[in-house]
Amino acid sequence: MTRPIDARTIDATNPTDPASEGVQPKKQHWIEFPDGYLDRTPVLQFAMTSVLFAIWAIASSLNDILITQFKAVFSLSDLATAFVQSAFYGGYFLIAIPASLFIKKFSYKLGIIAGLSFFAVGCFIFFPASRLVTYEVFLFAIFVEAIGLSFLETSADTYATLMGPKRLGTVRLNIAQTMNALGLITGILLGKYLVFQDSNLHATMAKMAPAEAKAYGAEQLARTLEPYKYLLIALAVLIVLFAITKFPKCRPTTAANATGTAGENKVKLSETLRYLSHNRRFLKGIGVQFIYIGAQTGIWSFTIRLALNQGGSSMTDRKAADFMIFSYVVFFVGRLLASYLLSRSRETRVLATFMALGCVSLLCVAFLPGMSAVWAAVAVSLFLGPGWPTIYARTLSTVEDRRHTETAGAIIVMALVGGAVLPTLQGALSDAVTMQFSFILPAIELLIVALYFVSEFKRDKYTPQQLAVMAAAAQQEAK
Repeated sequence: MTRPIDARTIDATNPTDPASEGVQPKKQHWIEFPDGYLDRTPVLQFAMTSVLFAIWAIASSLNDILITQFKAVFSLSDLATAFVQSAFYGGYFLIAIPASLFIKKFSYKLGIIAGLSFFAVGCFIFFPASRLVTYEVFLFAIFVEAIGLSFLETSADTYATLMGPKRLGTVRLNIAQTMNALGLITGILLGKYLVFQDSNLHATMAKMAPAEAKAYGAEQLARTLEPYKYLLIALAVLIVLFAITKFPKCRPTTAANATGTAGENKVKLSETLRYLSHNRRFLKGIGVQFIYIGAQTGIWSFTIRLALNQGGSSMTDRKAADFMIFSYVVFFVGRLLASYLLSRSRETRVLATFMALGCVSLLCVAFLPGMSAVWAAVAVSLFLGPGWPTIYARTLSTVEDRRHTETAGAIIVMALVGGAVLPTLQGALSDAVTMQFSFILPAIELLIVALYFVSEFKRDKYTPQQLAVMAAAAQQEAK
């Protein structure tokens, strides 16, 4: 049996090793196993990593605000407004592999710091963009933001999964993703009160003369800067905190040698890609993640627009934003419920049920009259909570050779490009038919995800409690 590698022994033998993240033997309380997992979860480091899930969620929910604002100011179609998500998730897609190579060469910690720094640059670009009053410059700022967020997700999703015992990887990621829901609520509140006014911007500008509407639109675009001022302050604080805090490496290693040191396994990108291309379950998980994130992004991107359409002239931008707040609160409740169920039940059963109920809710959105459709759109978020983290952790777990973990995690993050592609199709469907009927597309997408989890029933034979008992028995037998 390969013995766990005590990182305290490693650091004592080689205290100058830059991969040790500055950890001193007397202050470290975790043991790193050869596959990269830890014997226990370091609470402070896990909490700090979990905060990152809130940070990128704030950016994501602000996109929903920007879509509504840009549509009125730039007179965009629903298809054109979806380009906000294309720029956002396109950045994820293009940068995920370079981010994984950076993490592989340096560390998860430095990957996080790089991500926070790029995100700060993207936030800063919003300031010249508001003066230029050009849609394309805003899209570029969002793309730069996404570069940073790609570093953060490529680092944090995998890091949270590894930061503790292997059997609790999915549960740990779902707990960290709870912060994502809080970030979504924070972002939409910032947008509601700092960007939106208590009026319908599109209707207000439609009544103005062209020159007056242009000047008023520029004034409204300047309001988009307010949330990003606070984000820049938060990012600066986080960069400092991560720089001064010690973190585990969570890297797969060779067995310790006679001197007690251990070396990290190195593998070329081409070897990793060959390995992953022959892993059918990994490829299947990537496809499902693409579809899932496309559905989630489409639902949230157009909920405010749906409320404005269904609510008529009395529906203001701020009132419409309330439905996104309700959606994110429901999403938070759903994630807590899912975390509880996943700690006690088989994850495939939980996810298949959640996705199927989400599909039914979306059918109600497409066909119920009036504001009933909007409330059905809110209800959908209850069933979205466990989707992304569970698919991520399950797909990553198919990679048995842990030398490929960082790149595999990056490729799963690349599946976020579904949020760039599928919402544009929903926007095109909305332009061709109606906004309400366009929700039939994410209904079909969630049905596909539900069928994926049904197909995985045969591979999910034990509950977390049963796995814990088996792990304890195995440890006892090893002794």
